[in-house]
Amino acid sequence: MKELVEVIAKALVDNPEEVVVTESMKGEDTLIELKVSPADIGKQGRIAKAIRSVVKAAASKEDKKVIVEIQ
Repeated sequence: MKELVEVIAKALVDNPEEVVVTESMKGEDTLIELKVSPADIGKQGRIAKAIRSVVKAAASKEDKKVIVEIQ
């Protein structure tokens, strides 16, 4: 999932060189933290919503729960 989020984020933001993705476990759930340039966060949440939707679909296919936090 980490690679999926990284590819999507780099394709959608204006500053792909500033994208940092980390993955960890939070109980039974997978936590993915995405850090992007402050200029890329404020696009009315469209990028965040798009990334979360795709990750949710991919995770449900594998019967997992993935939480995406964007900073």
